[in-house]
Amino acid sequence: MALSAGPNALQTWILRHLVLLVALAGFGTPVVHAHELTMAEMTMREVAPGQFVWSWGAAGKGGRPISEDLTPRWPEGCVGDQQVIQCGPKGLAGSLSITGVGKAYSAAIVRIYWRSGDRQVITLTSAQPKIQLFGSAKDERAGSEVAVAYFSLGIEHILTGFDHLLFVISLLFLVGFRKRLIATITAFTLAHSVTLAASALGLLVLRSPPVEASIALSIVLVSAEALHRRETWTRQWPALVAFIFGLVHGLGFAGALKEIGLPEQHVSMALLTFNLGVEAGQLLVVALAWGLTMVLARNPILPRLKAPALYAIGTLAAYWSLERVAVIIGWPN
Repeated sequence: MALSAGPNALQTWILRHLVLLVALAGFGTPVVHAHELTMAEMTMREVAPGQFVWSWGAAGKGGRPISEDLTPRWPEGCVGDQQVIQCGPKGLAGSLSITGVGKAYSAAIVRIYWRSGDRQVITLTSAQPKIQLFGSAKDERAGSEVAVAYFSLGIEHILTGFDHLLFVISLLFLVGFRKRLIATITAFTLAHSVTLAASALGLLVLRSPPVEASIALSIVLVSAEALHRRETWTRQWPALVAFIFGLVHGLGFAGALKEIGLPEQHVSMALLTFNLGVEAGQLLVVALAWGLTMVLARNPILPRLKAPALYAIGTLAAYWSLERVAVIIGWPN
């Protein structure tokens, strides 16, 4: 389409294609990737003083070995090959970094198993591409380092979590940019903060497939309710609906956090900042949606695109629901 067609025609073209992108975004995508960070995992096991056997996790991105995308840089004084690291009398102490983090993979999880029986879990991200090791399981990192890493992971998780984002967008269609949107978003935030913390700390344990299916079904329900103007209890009490489904979405966030792992000596800081990152990303999406609405407020095509957008969201969510229910019942085997 030529730009000379005019600004209104260009805006119409953009909005129509945004609807199509929503409809097509998730089809053909495996269910397990609906809101999953791309994680690489490294395991290091101390077999003798200063000697470690290490390996990458078996799964690589697109079937490609992880070693083609990520390269570890061992602490000074440590030398190694593709299997064994020798660190001498100083032990595994110094700066460890992994080049490539933040490109092919969102983060790299380093799991260290010490001869003492202690275990250490450390997460590297583009915001924190290197860490300081101290030759033992003791984690002497500053709380600020942990905060930066987990805050950035929280933001990335919500911005790449298409099912969570579509639920928030469906809420915006249902409530609109009115005063009660504040109560609705706050209720959603409080609810998923509670279950995120409870699940991450092991106080609440549920299997992942039912949680994933419930998240998809929550999008179907809210998008369907936003399509009509009947005064159902969902329209009358959107904050209550957001709170109920927020409890389920929090379990989804917790699933991602469990894969990342929590540093044993900074559990509270990691949990808090991951949740704050999720909230920051969520508020960013709401702000962008509000800005787009303000820019296009006088365009007559905008109200007419509400129904197609909601149908696209609901169809995609229904597709996810069927996939996830199939996983629960084990079909096909």
